[in-house]
Amino acid sequence: MGGQLSEAERAGLAEALPDWEMVEGRDALFRSFEFADFSEAFAFMTRVALLAEKAGHHPEWFNVWNRVDVTLSTHDAGGLSAKDVALARAIDAMVE
Repeated sequence: MGGQLSEAERAGLAEALPDWEMVEGRDALFRSFEFADFSEAFAFMTRVALLAEKAGHHPEWFNVWNRVDVTLSTHDAGGLSAKDVALARAIDAMVE
């Protein structure tokens, strides 16, 4: 999938992905998820890992007990790409 998102594509991100925020000082999206316990958080990470592997696009993430922080950016493109938007949408659909 091509390069970085265009300005027009970026303009619609807040509406398309309202639970995600831009990372300060970096061309990346961020969202934090909280679950009842570690088992639920780990199960979420497993489901995301399967999606990511299928898409060939992998998140940066951090887990402590019931919290999973996800950062999306396409290193090959040097910033946000359509791959990040697609993975963020798939993750959102999984938790809603």
